[in-house]
Amino acid sequence: MKIAVTGASGFIGSHVLKDLNRHPVEIVAITRNPKQLSDSGIAHQVVNLDIADACGDCFKMLGSPDSLIHLAWDGLPNYKSLHHFETELPRQFRFLKTLIEGGLSSLVIAGTCFEYGMQSGPLSPDLLPRPSNPYGYAKDALRQQLEFLKNFKSFELTWARLFYLYGEGQSGISLYSKLKEAVLRGDKAFNMSGGEQLRDYLPVEEVARRIVNLSIARQGKGVVNICSGKPVSVRGLVEQWLREHDWEIELNLGYYPYPDYEPMAFWGTD
Repeated sequence: MKIAVTGASGFIGSHVLKDLNRHPVEIVAITRNPKQLSDSGIAHQVVNLDIADACGDCFKMLGSPDSLIHLAWDGLPNYKSLHHFETELPRQFRFLKTLIEGGLSSLVIAGTCFEYGMQSGPLSPDLLPRPSNPYGYAKDALRQQLEFLKNFKSFELTWARLFYLYGEGQSGISLYSKLKEAVLRGDKAFNMSGGEQLRDYLPVEEVARRIVNLSIARQGKGVVNICSGKPVSVRGLVEQWLREHDWEIELNLGYYPYPDYEPMAFWGTD
């Protein structure tokens, strides 16, 4: 089996490649930054490709993979940018449609919990999406476009809605990375929000494992949540990280306001 991965040099993509390497599959790593993969030590074919410039025969250029794990999405983490539906949405659909028309038979695509919008509490995959920012709207719109495309082309589609994740290699602006950076600098205090918001977190290694398993199965599962199903307060999670790594730093709670683009309490369910 041959599995291609877009966004292969990104945070999630790099962990997906590591997990795929445990399986007897051929790996095609698609990236705009091939140098970032040159020292990974993972046996794979690297294709330098920007999906915005994808040509009509890109399916063959990727080696005609049996399945695609699609993680690439430009414009993050600015969730409120109009870029997501003005520019990114049409180029994403064009790229995926080209691959499907070329012969791609199975897709696992990273969605987002932001598709649920400001809905609170436990969020199940069959809950009607109500996105409230451009990123969530564009992701949900892409899912709907692909569902319409299934009326004309036969392919397996799994839409994996990601909740929150953390781990090594994450963006420097993420909570985990900022906390680690502050500890290593020797800061006496770490500025954060009040920390009472409830979220759903998974380590990135577990997220990668689930995505890979969905891709290898090659069975269209529709919408699935990639989540723990267990709400945890942001403060509780930060305190957990401090204990796990034996880090010492004071938490300056309430320094930042709570974000206005997500509810105070939400988590995923199966």
